[in-house]
Amino acid sequence: MVTPVILWFRQDLRLSDQAALIAAAREAPVIPIYVLDDAAPRQWKMGGAARWWLHHSLKDLEERLRAKGSRLILRHGDSAEQLAAVAKESGAERVHALRHYEPWWRNAEKGVGKRLDLCLHDGGLLLPPGAVRTGGGGAYRIYTPFARAVMEHMPPAAPAAPARAPARIDAPSRWPDSDSLADWALLPEKPDWAARFSEDWTPGEEEARRRVEDFVEHVGAYDAIRNLPSEEGTSRLSPHLHFGEVSPAYVWHHMADAPGDATVFLKELIWRDYAHTQICALPAYGSQNAREAFDAMPWRDLREAKADFTAWKKGRTGYPIVDAGMRQLWATGWMHNRVRMIAASFLIKHLLIDWRHGAKWFWDTLVDADYANNSVNWQWVAGSGVDANIFSRIMAPLTQSEKFDAADYIRQWVPELAHLDDKAIHDPDAHDARPRDYPPKCIGHREGRERALAAQRQSKG
Repeated sequence: MVTPVILWFRQDLRLSDQAALIAAAREAPVIPIYVLDDAAPRQWKMGGAARWWLHHSLKDLEERLRAKGSRLILRHGDSAEQLAAVAKESGAERVHALRHYEPWWRNAEKGVGKRLDLCLHDGGLLLPPGAVRTGGGGAYRIYTPFARAVMEHMPPAAPAAPARAPARIDAPSRWPDSDSLADWALLPEKPDWAARFSEDWTPGEEEARRRVEDFVEHVGAYDAIRNLPSEEGTSRLSPHLHFGEVSPAYVWHHMADAPGDATVFLKELIWRDYAHTQICALPAYGSQNAREAFDAMPWRDLREAKADFTAWKKGRTGYPIVDAGMRQLWATGWMHNRVRMIAASFLIKHLLIDWRHGAKWFWDTLVDADYANNSVNWQWVAGSGVDANIFSRIMAPLTQSEKFDAADYIRQWVPELAHLDDKAIHDPDAHDARPRDYPPKCIGHREGRERALAAQRQSKG
């Protein structure tokens, strides 16, 4: 009897361009397993929207494995303990997996490595953290020189065609026990706040690749329309990339070969690598200011700011572009990237609420909630990040809304304003056009800006 090997899935739910699967399948019969480890991340336990995605992605992965003569084992609990238990049941001694860089996954890898022969493979990023270094041999802290260095190593290596996905995956002589996906209760029921998600999203590897193919035709126009919320100008690949349903190398090769100049979009993939490099250097990036000077910032106590925070979460701030974004987020689990920046800046600077409260809300409501991207992006907006916007550069939501032609976007997500013309819809109060069922501004732009700058001055003593 041939001893099987374990294939440990995490945020890499695909069979193509999967180095861990390729290595495992060449070696022995394979036991694919996903462990729902809610304890290891602690406060970064997967949020509700991401759990919806996970349910459907695991279902898709199981179907694809079955088509290749295999299946997916599900376990719930500590990763090291569950993998050790499966190894004991099956006689397996070796585990193959892709590397991950969230602090809890790095700790879990250490735990698994102490019990079993853990073979880690690259494939979640364009380049593994540390692959590019400064002239002094250190890690890059600033994005622009990091991006230039990464570009020198591009395009990323692509696996030979026969290795993209095994035609068949040999099964063990006996399968270990498995949980039922339904028993994990990953989907919301009462209330089913994700009821509309399926109108916008189809999780899984096949859909990820279809989105890549569709976007190839539009990537040349990405730079021109990516900031226009009313246009469908972004790839919407972020949740597929987060869950590893498609590899960044696959995306890069397809976009680089597309008609038109794809450079701006490709640099978004490099930003993703940059964010993961930062959490390797600063594992607590999601909960601690990267710049210690921000530890003295006099944020409003959330008990005092509760009404404003609730208004922001529900899309009732009186700023149409902010409210449209927050309502899109709640309805679909996603928000246009330009609007994410506007909404985050509004919370941090106009409402003077600590960026960490916003980051946690996004963590729970985004289908693409990614520890590296979410943490680095929020700290970029706040000005507290390693490489960040300066705090005193405060986005003016009303100006941003008009500049980026968000009228139709607002009409879609704030229907009580849909009857307003393009001039009034960005700022109904200024045109005496605010309907009764839409709230007044929770704070004026000038008032919010002056309060934020005063807080900054106070933090500097």
